[in-house]
Amino acid sequence: MDSAQYKVNDFVSSDVLTHRSSSIERYSTILSMVLEGSPLREILHSLVLSIEAQKIGTKASVLLISNDKKRLLNGAAPSLPEEYNQAIHGVEIGPEIGSCGAAAATGKRVIVEDIETSPNWAAFKELPLKAGLKACWSEPIIDSNGDVLGTFAMYYDTKKSPSALDLELIQEAAKLGSLSIERSQALHLQQLTSRIFSKLPMGLVITTDSHSLLLVNPMFKTITRDFTADKSVFEPEVFFERSDEKALSSMLKNLTRGNTWQGELVGYKRNGQTFDAEVTVTTFRDYHGEQNCFSWLITDISEHKSANKLIHFQANNDALTSLANRRCFLDKIYDYVWQHERTKQNNIACSVLLMDIDNFKLINDSLGHENGDFLLKEVSDRLSLISPSNSMLARIAGDEFGLFIPGLITDNELIALAKQINQSVTEVVVIEQQQIHPSMSIGIARYPEDSTIVESLINFASQAMYDVKLKGRNSYQFFNKEMQKNAERTAYLQMELNKALNEEAFELYFQPIVSAKTSKIEKAEILLRWQLNGEFISPEEFIPIAEQSGLIVPIGKWVRQQALKIIAECWRQGEPIALSVNVSTCEFLTDDLQKQFLQCFEEFMDQQTESDFPLSLLTLEITESLMMDQHQNIESLLNQLRSCGIKISVDDFGTGYSSLSYLANFPVDQIKIDKAFIQKIEQGPRHRALVEAIASMSNALELAVTAEGVETQAQLDFVKNNKVDAIQGYFFYKPMPQQAFFDLISQNNS
Repeated sequence: MDSAQYKVNDFVSSDVLTHRSSSIERYSTILSMVLEGSPLREILHSLVLSIEAQKIGTKASVLLISNDKKRLLNGAAPSLPEEYNQAIHGVEIGPEIGSCGAAAATGKRVIVEDIETSPNWAAFKELPLKAGLKACWSEPIIDSNGDVLGTFAMYYDTKKSPSALDLELIQEAAKLGSLSIERSQALHLQQLTSRIFSKLPMGLVITTDSHSLLLVNPMFKTITRDFTADKSVFEPEVFFERSDEKALSSMLKNLTRGNTWQGELVGYKRNGQTFDAEVTVTTFRDYHGEQNCFSWLITDISEHKSANKLIHFQANNDALTSLANRRCFLDKIYDYVWQHERTKQNNIACSVLLMDIDNFKLINDSLGHENGDFLLKEVSDRLSLISPSNSMLARIAGDEFGLFIPGLITDNELIALAKQINQSVTEVVVIEQQQIHPSMSIGIARYPEDSTIVESLINFASQAMYDVKLKGRNSYQFFNKEMQKNAERTAYLQMELNKALNEEAFELYFQPIVSAKTSKIEKAEILLRWQLNGEFISPEEFIPIAEQSGLIVPIGKWVRQQALKIIAECWRQGEPIALSVNVSTCEFLTDDLQKQFLQCFEEFMDQQTESDFPLSLLTLEITESLMMDQHQNIESLLNQLRSCGIKISVDDFGTGYSSLSYLANFPVDQIKIDKAFIQKIEQGPRHRALVEAIASMSNALELAVTAEGVETQAQLDFVKNNKVDAIQGYFFYKPMPQQAFFDLISQNNS
């Protein structure tokens, strides 16, 4: 070998040694920065400067691939013009997009010796050429999974081809870049994971299979009030020992099999209290691969469960008594019947009791709603004490309660229970220093004897309960078929009442009222009659139906309109006649109904051309119970009616409650002594004394008195001698159709 050749080899060997020395130094520097956790951009910046220092004339850059794997972003390029760096930041990758775009897209090295003539740069060559860049070699940075993380590029200001050492250098730079990026990503993920775990809104515990604690996040300590403060172990069998046995057993079995488990358990707090927990536990191997570890995600759901319990309670329970409400009561019966019918079980049976406090409205109105609520709670407590253990007691509505008893129970057992309820409820309740003796009406229906349809079962129990009310209250009654017939007739008559109202199929009958002194007709009471398919339906039957259905309001209005029309016609013909009409208490139940009642007369008067039309020819007959309901409103209403000239009469006087005390304070013009008193006059002195007292009291209050139901001479003589002003009854006249009444009036006048 000659001396020249020796010098060349010596130079090459020296260059290789320098490269290797620089490479070792570079690896050492970069690894140190990676292990120290230096920021990625600082590491990449150092890498680029190291490459540029070894390869004079090189302007290196690192581009990082975007999260969506579609673009390249600036990583480090301290020697490239800032204008160029900004221009290529965010460039899309592709097989023909520059050197770096192609390397990122293909995952292969791309060497461009002449940017001006390279097809890869054809569309963008103005950018590098303007920056004085004429050659670009790009190496993809690939991670351990084979995915592209970015590119390492070496730029030159002349057309240039890489040597073997250049290729080794760029490859080395890409490997160091991969190490730096992967480590930084892992460190970032670790830090991010740590921050997430520390900020998790749920407890995190990581343990070994021997229950040793590896990690506990702050939220777990918050949830358990630092349960782990004096513990180095987490024992699920102890921590969750208050849980449902099946759930706890299921979790432990899954853990022994290495399965993930999720469910609800009950955990301990440090103060000994417990909390409802939603738990997800996952099994994994430790980093040595030698033993199982467990990660426990624990969420305190106590408030959530409490809120759900409250929502469920409010949806299914009565707020006042805490008993089941109507919806829950019906659902329970439906579920029971459906389950047994679905499984086709034999001898299915159950019973329903509907119970209503007697005269509760009177108690509620007289003592106030707060005291009424007190009574309801007292009754509910008494019922709860004696209800069978397998039954459901509910407050259905207002003062009505329901009792559902599943299973077969004999009639005698039901009777004994009903009697016990009646006896328990009637015990004295002291309210506002007053002794109240409540009572209860009970209706009983049985499945399947009375019906196999739940709705019908409830209706039948209700019918039986109202039958008790009609018969005197404070008792019980089993449903029977006669009640069903009555209910069907009631429903039929209600439907026909609607038709009759729309078709004005009612008739007006008139019963004359005569002067006690002259026996001449002074006025007449209008009575409503209804003929359906040739049958006269008694008012005692259809009026209660009209009141219960609300039809009494339009019916009453129609009757008053007819009465006013007749009064107007007779008055204009010079033969004025006074008429009285009955008014149902139901027509005054609300403020709106009272306004409608007054409006009827206002509308009538607006239609009259005469300003002196005598509304005084009309008398409205009210009942004593009306005076007792809504005292102040009714008194105001009666005053307004009387100010128009309309007279107010108290019908059937003496049959209501507290008659004298209310009568003294109410604006009325006359009373009508109920026929029940008149017709007992001949039975003895006590009955006569009662009529005398009513008449005497009415005269003292300057009220006119009418005696109803006078049928005999003896009755007539007695009432005449006791300052009665007018007489109504069969002794003089029975109710008659309108034309017959007009003919009678004409005869009397002539």
